[in-house]
Amino acid sequence: MSDRPDQPVATAPSGRLASSTRSTLLGAMFLMATSAIGPGFITQTTAFTVQLGAAFAFAIAVSIVIDIALQLNAWRVIGVTGRRAQELGNLVLPGLGWVMAGFLLVGGLVFNVGNVSGAGLGTDAMFGLDPKIGGAVSALIAIGIFLSRRAGVAVDRIVVFLGLLMIGLTAYIAITSGPPVGEALKNVVLPEEISFLAITTLVGGTIGGYIVYAGAHRLLDSGVTGPAHIRGITRGSITGIVITGIMRVILFLAILGVVTGGADLGQENQAANAFQQAAGEIGLRVFGVVLWAASITSVIGASYTSVSFVTSRTRTSDRTRTILVCAFIAVTTLAFVLAGAAPTTLLVFAGAFNGLLLPIGIAVLLWVATRRADLFHGYRYPRWLLAVGWTAWLLTIYLAVNSVRPVIELFS
Repeated sequence: MSDRPDQPVATAPSGRLASSTRSTLLGAMFLMATSAIGPGFITQTTAFTVQLGAAFAFAIAVSIVIDIALQLNAWRVIGVTGRRAQELGNLVLPGLGWVMAGFLLVGGLVFNVGNVSGAGLGTDAMFGLDPKIGGAVSALIAIGIFLSRRAGVAVDRIVVFLGLLMIGLTAYIAITSGPPVGEALKNVVLPEEISFLAITTLVGGTIGGYIVYAGAHRLLDSGVTGPAHIRGITRGSITGIVITGIMRVILFLAILGVVTGGADLGQENQAANAFQQAAGEIGLRVFGVVLWAASITSVIGASYTSVSFVTSRTRTSDRTRTILVCAFIAVTTLAFVLAGAAPTTLLVFAGAFNGLLLPIGIAVLLWVATRRADLFHGYRYPRWLLAVGWTAWLLTIYLAVNSVRPVIELFS
């Protein structure tokens, strides 16, 4: 999928970005945001809300700040240098970029089985359709999007539409459930309980694995690169995290309203039960739409970004790239149809890969920003941003340790 990245990006006479480029930036923001808002996002947010109640607001606020610090650096390094993350990895240490690509591809393949599974469960909640059939149909829709004549534009528009749809529908449930907003706001500043596990889980779920690169790689393929676009790149990186944060907050409030009302969500399908408790049968259908939208946009994001790590932006043809993306979706869909769900063992193993990739990938980008000024086309990288990035990077080390540990226990 490409929008002829080697062509110059148009700007308006006043120096502002032309409408086509603004549309690309908007699409990149939402590709990153909707890639983060997948089935796991919904499950994690619900589980922590049930566990922590209003105190979960503090974890959400802190995670958003950390996410912005890391995403600002990732988008700026990739966007200004005009090189994909794996290309920068190979410049730092020959072969490192391909190690990064291998980790991401394996993790992306396994997690995309979970995304297709989520799409199937969404169609089940919406229409009562068999999840395997619903997952397969959803995958065909995703493949159709990439096969469309203007795939890049189609992806941009679809992820924006579905992202806004998810936020709007979840906001309706939040209003219906009547959450204690005042108590949640109080806990942002004075939390009743602080869960470091919740914070690290949210950070990993928001920018772990392929997600941190999704929007930035999309910008490269659209030609939005170089110091001239630093303002748009910065705005896009922050806005993408803010969009994800808005969805997280609204979902948190929707679940919190149900929980504080005394409802028992059980141990399985807690999010679906919460939506149903808030708005009855309509709530269940709304949950189906939200889960389906979250899942299919994650299928799009995971497939596009994973393939971008194993192809060249300049040497790989659009046709080859499209075939690989469609094959990626087809393979993960076949795995879901045969297995019925992503095997738990593989999901944990893929989680370890993503946990390892995050600190390695962020370290590569920060190292380039710190030591390779020659790659920035004359742009002077802000020292304060480097300090913020390296500080946030320390947390990714903790994430990696907590990601690898379950695998060690799994195979011991």
